[in-house]
Amino acid sequence: MEKRINRGALSMVKLTLPLAFEQFFRILVSSVDTMMLSSYSNEAVAAVGLVSQYVFFLNLIFSVIGTGTSIVLAQYLGAEKSEKQVSDIIKASYVMMFLVCIFITLLVIFGTAPLLSCYTLEESVRTFAWQYFVIYGGLFCIFNGINLLQGAILRCYGYTKESMIVSIVANIVNVIGNALSLYGFFGLPILGVPGVAASSGISMVVSCLMFSYYIRQKKDINFSLKKITKVEKESFKTILKVGVPTAGESLSYNVAQIVIMAMISTLGTYAMSAQVYCQSIVRFVFAIAVSMGHATQIKAGYYVGSKQNDLAYKNIFKYQLVATACSMVAIAVVNVIKSPIVSIFTDIPEIHALVCDLLLYSIFIEFGRSLNLIYVGALKGAGNVKFPVFYGIVSMWIIMVLGSYILGLKMGMGLIGFWLAIGAEETSRGVVMLFRWKSRRWQKYALV
Repeated sequence: MEKRINRGALSMVKLTLPLAFEQFFRILVSSVDTMMLSSYSNEAVAAVGLVSQYVFFLNLIFSVIGTGTSIVLAQYLGAEKSEKQVSDIIKASYVMMFLVCIFITLLVIFGTAPLLSCYTLEESVRTFAWQYFVIYGGLFCIFNGINLLQGAILRCYGYTKESMIVSIVANIVNVIGNALSLYGFFGLPILGVPGVAASSGISMVVSCLMFSYYIRQKKDINFSLKKITKVEKESFKTILKVGVPTAGESLSYNVAQIVIMAMISTLGTYAMSAQVYCQSIVRFVFAIAVSMGHATQIKAGYYVGSKQNDLAYKNIFKYQLVATACSMVAIAVVNVIKSPIVSIFTDIPEIHALVCDLLLYSIFIEFGRSLNLIYVGALKGAGNVKFPVFYGIVSMWIIMVLGSYILGLKMGMGLIGFWLAIGAEETSRGVVMLFRWKSRRWQKYALV
């Protein structure tokens, strides 16, 4: 008989470090992508920026299935459910992802032109936007969705290192494809935006192939797509039960960020530039806490699934202390050397000074964010999804958005007021989630 794996005993370091490297690399490559495209055409940057918000919404739809599968699968593995039960969850996720991708592909191909007609755009911007969205968001849609799902499955089994390798290789393929498309190396034609869209799509194909290879190589990942149409309906319901609310929270957060940016735009170009530059810098800081939050969600699922609630209760506090310490050290280091860092982004004294001020206030934000990411991840992993999601939505709009309006605009504090409101929301929500975890009410929401 094959020996069972105690997944709750998997090292937190083993889970987190690859996820952190993956986050850092994605952020870095994203910055490189923007710089490469800007060297080709400002219109192309504007076009890709316009449709990127719709690409995000597509990924949000995919995350309903990916996140739901991740939470359910972690608990099933911790509970050592039968091979058939685990296989049914994975097969149900594949069925849903495939059907969703087919629908989105058709929607993007036939709906992009009418969508873009709603905007007042230069013809070149409209053409670039149509090319990018139809190729990457439409033709390569299924690879994007399956890629997200396979990565979630692999990470649930504890194979975060493999997921990191796939991400690094795929992003390198993307950068090379962009270079070949934009710079005409080796006498190749300059393909422009269609080439950039295709290189992003091809990187997703490479990801899918690599993920499929790793999944087949791992003997403990036992599932077959045979009889995929005979999966029990309960498997679909279980995944959607936790996936849909989580996606709703992400949607609310990003819409809130759009509203905040719209308010900041009334403060002028310098304020908007400072906001973007500061966010670009602190993204590297909270990548650590984001990675630990993902790992915490997986670990909580293992513990709760295997009925080790006391171990989960104690260990989550330890994970939060480590995450907070890492975040505080990272933001402190950034503040010590912030002047040369900010100089990379701008040489305008007013913007430089404003970004330096914001980085100081970021200490407050990153403290709260580290609480938030760990305890929300733990609650979701334990199956208590609705409370952090619904509380988070209310908190975002009342404290963060309304608070930004009052402090930043009405009280005249400017961008500093916005960051104080964001910090207050992150910290207060983190404290509420801490007390929710201490109450142990999450124990009654286990999925197994």
